[in-house]
Amino acid sequence: MEDTYLLNHPGVKKKILAGGTGPLPHFPPGTKLVFHFQTLLDDFERTVIDDSRCAGRPAEIFVGKMFKLEVWETLLMSMRVGEVAEFWCDAVHTGLYSIVSKGMRLIAQGKDPLDGQRHMCGMGNVFHYHSTGFPELDELMRTPQPLIFIMELLQVGDPMSYHRESWMMEKDEKLQMVPILHMQGNALVKQRDYRQAASRYKEAVLLLKTVQSREMPGDIDYINLGRMIIPLELNYCQCMLELEEFYEVIEHTTELLEKHKDCVKGYYKRAKAHAAVWNEKQARRDFNMVAHLDVTLSSLVHRELKDLSECMKEKYWEEKEQYWNKLENKEKEEEEVGTAPEEEGAGDEEQRLSDMKPAEGKDWQQMLRLVMLLQKEGNFMITQGKFQEASEKFQEAIDYVDHLQNEQVDRRGDDWDSLEKVQLPLVLNLSQCHLELKQYQQVVELNNKLLKKHKGNFKAIYQRARAHAALCNEDKAKKDFATVEKLDPNFKPIVRQELKKLGESVRLKHSSQNKNYWETTQQKWGPDGSKAHAGKPKSVKFAQENKADETIRVGVEKLPEEKTKASDECGGGAGLDNGNILAEDAEANIDADKDGEQAGDEREITHSEATEKEQCRSSVLGPESVTEQHREAGDQTGDEREISH
Repeated sequence: MEDTYLLNHPGVKKKILAGGTGPLPHFPPGTKLVFHFQTLLDDFERTVIDDSRCAGRPAEIFVGKMFKLEVWETLLMSMRVGEVAEFWCDAVHTGLYSIVSKGMRLIAQGKDPLDGQRHMCGMGNVFHYHSTGFPELDELMRTPQPLIFIMELLQVGDPMSYHRESWMMEKDEKLQMVPILHMQGNALVKQRDYRQAASRYKEAVLLLKTVQSREMPGDIDYINLGRMIIPLELNYCQCMLELEEFYEVIEHTTELLEKHKDCVKGYYKRAKAHAAVWNEKQARRDFNMVAHLDVTLSSLVHRELKDLSECMKEKYWEEKEQYWNKLENKEKEEEEVGTAPEEEGAGDEEQRLSDMKPAEGKDWQQMLRLVMLLQKEGNFMITQGKFQEASEKFQEAIDYVDHLQNEQVDRRGDDWDSLEKVQLPLVLNLSQCHLELKQYQQVVELNNKLLKKHKGNFKAIYQRARAHAALCNEDKAKKDFATVEKLDPNFKPIVRQELKKLGESVRLKHSSQNKNYWETTQQKWGPDGSKAHAGKPKSVKFAQENKADETIRVGVEKLPEEKTKASDECGGGAGLDNGNILAEDAEANIDADKDGEQAGDEREITHSEATEKEQCRSSVLGPESVTEQHREAGDQTGDEREISH
């Protein structure tokens, strides 16, 4: 037959080599076309580039599904079943043939045509890798040219006669397929075929996400599709839990909870997955969130947390036994080779650190691993309430870090800073253990040393404040608590509670020492009300108990009621001073020798106490009474000087 041009398709010539059977088929969208093809160059030799018969399987395309080489749909839709035809196509229609041919060749080899490609169009991947991997196809790409296709149409399939993949379905078809896949997955779960059930659930989720991607976020349809995805995702995660694919569960539940933060089942399944992979902290957080969102599940959460604690204990002791057995075996081998024995009786810390290196024979990597293990052991001991054992573990780890810093690390290097970061939590944990053991002075010393390196460390300041409060160092404790509140204003309620406890502790301490308010104030602020004189001892020399003291006491007891009340208003200490002043009248009746001794003792009264007495007299007796008493005191002083002389 002569060559004929296809109408409405310039640049295409058709030549029928063998006629087909029946009428021209109808080709609705989604029709499956099965055919063999042969590709030739338009040259004198008619060189064959591709032949589907050599691959052993025919090619398939679907009408209306955006096949890369669009001209092939046009060629095949002009043929009858069984027809063989030769088509000449201009270079305008054959520009993407090298991409199509590459994919078909990889499929024929049993490979994935998308393997190794980035997420971009086909041409972008070609330009990225600069080659298709086949020289003849690279030549076609460099110099586009007309090609000859010899095609044989084998079969025309109805759109509903085969199982179509998601990319071939329309929106309504995808939505109709979702409940079918859901029911199939549930049936497979009852049969305990979790692998196949998970594939059904995953396929349904992909269909819904494909439809959702074409909706506007925030619209009603978008939100409804998101709600339809939730049970399918949860069922898929349950199947993955049964198949022990725990990290897959964590990934999918995390993605789900980012969009639906109140999904209780999502938190529960992620908690189970975290517990299975020994992520204790994350598992406890998710279990607590489950109990917070649904109070009726508190008993279930309690059981799960209890089981988690038991599993963590078993894992801890199992790992400890394995690790320490390996370490002991290595040490025994080193001792057999001739390792020097460890020196005994290292007294102080420096001696112990100096003996550590030759005795144990560990390199820096072993020491770092040992530090991490000791830290884990110490943390576990704290959870068990064994603070003494935990403090020993932390102290040993700190010794190793100090040894590394002093012997093997340059102070100016990055390794020194890294070791400081490793040492910081160890010291804080050790300080916490000392707090629990009520070794408050050690807590103060540790945190003082730590704050020299890490100024403004919140935990160190707070622990030191608690230690000062326990030691009743009121001023230092209040100063540290004020710093804590300044660093973190959200900590204010806790600081208020600690200050309240501090006040109660100080009052209990003073009551146990039989101190009243006046004595406590004088001890804190000094007799003249100035904090600069606080803590200075009085220079008064108390006389021995004699008849003069008894006479003074008698004089004080016989004071009028009004003056006694006035002295009480001035304070306990001021009342006693007024009693001593008023009792000076009784001293005139004492013998000359006793008066001389008493006068000598009274000369040693400090100037500050005299000032305090005068202030108290003026506030109680009034200025006139004070003036009269000054005169009497002056007369008495003169008499006493004569007697003493």
